[in-house]
Amino acid sequence: MSPFYVDETAGSDETGQGTQAAPYQSLALAVYNHGESAAFQIRKAPDAAYDEPTQSALKKAKKNAGGIEKKKKKQEELAEREAKEKSEEKERREKLLEDSKKIVLVEDASLPKATKIANLTDLRSKRVRVFGWVHRLRVQKDIIFIVVRDGTGYLQTVLSGRVAQTFQALTLTIESSVEVVGTLQEVPEGKTAPGGHELIVDYWQVVGSAPGADDAFTNRLNEKSDPSIQADLRHLVLRGETASSVLRLRAYLLSAFRDALVSESLMEVTPPCLVQTQVEGGATLFKLDYYGQPAFLTQSSQLYLETCLPSLGDVFCVQESFRAENSHTRRHLSEYTHLEAELAFINFDDLMAHIEEIICKTVDSLLAHPTASALIKQLNPNFVAPARPFMRLSYVDAIKWLNDHGIQHPKEDKDGNAIKGEDGQVIMVDHEVGDDIAEAAERQMTDIIGTPIFLHGFPAELKAFYMKKVPAPDGAPHVFTESCDLLMPNVGEIVGGSMRIADMEELIAAYKREGIDPEPYYWFTDQRKYGTCEHGGYGLGVERFLAWLANRYTVRECSLYPRWPGRATP
Repeated sequence: MSPFYVDETAGSDETGQGTQAAPYQSLALAVYNHGESAAFQIRKAPDAAYDEPTQSALKKAKKNAGGIEKKKKKQEELAEREAKEKSEEKERREKLLEDSKKIVLVEDASLPKATKIANLTDLRSKRVRVFGWVHRLRVQKDIIFIVVRDGTGYLQTVLSGRVAQTFQALTLTIESSVEVVGTLQEVPEGKTAPGGHELIVDYWQVVGSAPGADDAFTNRLNEKSDPSIQADLRHLVLRGETASSVLRLRAYLLSAFRDALVSESLMEVTPPCLVQTQVEGGATLFKLDYYGQPAFLTQSSQLYLETCLPSLGDVFCVQESFRAENSHTRRHLSEYTHLEAELAFINFDDLMAHIEEIICKTVDSLLAHPTASALIKQLNPNFVAPARPFMRLSYVDAIKWLNDHGIQHPKEDKDGNAIKGEDGQVIMVDHEVGDDIAEAAERQMTDIIGTPIFLHGFPAELKAFYMKKVPAPDGAPHVFTESCDLLMPNVGEIVGGSMRIADMEELIAAYKREGIDPEPYYWFTDQRKYGTCEHGGYGLGVERFLAWLANRYTVRECSLYPRWPGRATP
């Protein structure tokens, strides 16, 4: 009879088969598997020779083999008991579900009309009916806690007794839509719930069920989901507390902006989005066929706003703008909400003072509004209203500041591509007057200074054709403009503004210099022909402002359905 092999160092009781190639690790298991009368060979280490076990080792192994037998029997008994319990639980669950189908809830004929969750505070101790979606679901013994969401807020509802025993209750899933009816009560002392109250349900029903199992809401989307999946499922992301809070704050923000602008005697107008003229340069236009004619999605409504000044006075609009820039930074969108305004009979200082006033009035209004203020505190707990006056920093002084603080930018070739050295690293150089200050350097400067900054007086070659220029000595290397960008910490530029060219001949010369055919702009040129005046305006990126206010990392979080290069879904 062939012996069974045991190697106490290199053998294995999990994978060993008792052969020389696959020995056991313990003599006890060998005895247990093959009986006491079998022949055994054992060694202490792989480099030692196999030998018969001693009598004392064999005796000890026999004793331990008995322990293995007892342990195995115990495991088998345990497994059998668990299988039986699982089977009984399954039967109990199936019976419970079957019995639950027999329970029919009857609605009270004296039901009150449906109530929005936001308006419940004054209805405590009264019977109310609410419609919404299952935001959270928790089962505790025989009680089911459901947090219902209806878009105005969240309400904790409590199902117990018969209403918690129905088939719908036992199979309820996250994001199902429901109708719940009951008495609104203040939560017991020491407990918490949204609004400080909960609904003790006496009648309810599922309006629209959501799937469970593999297609359950939390399986399709959760906080660890890849950003591309979150973008594809933006319609579901919106149901989350953070995303919905950002959009709710956005609504209050737009309302506050409108109130601030109207309080400064500006009138809202609605310019077209389909245009045949450019504002910020042809390279960033989305072109389309408009009944056989070339047309574009607007980059800015500024030119149209200027035409309103003689008839309506100072005006503003809240309109979508489109930029065909292949930019993937965290502050760029291909489609964004553009708040723009134009003001007549002002100077450059008036323009910056107006922008500062609108920004501060809007923030003060939001902080004074209980709901908006709570949203800001939720999203950005450390938010502090900006101090006035905002810092004024000229472009020339900003170049000096960047160089004094060792903030450089990549050296570029004539096509704007970064130049690399022999070691393959991008060559960094100091800033010079005439450079377009890059986003990264601009934001670094703003974050270090830590307060809102009006960066003003940019070179004309960096700005749009319509901006008013500051007189310069003959032969000066640069002509500067009466223009400004408002920079905010953590975001960078949120407002761009300037005084506009008021003289018709100067505007004609600007067309020529930029290679722009003046014919399509006849209506814009006429503003200088029929009673010109000094005027200026600005554009504010709503998503950027909201990103600053709510401390969002990217403006993509601040749009309902953000669009950026390659993304137009859903």
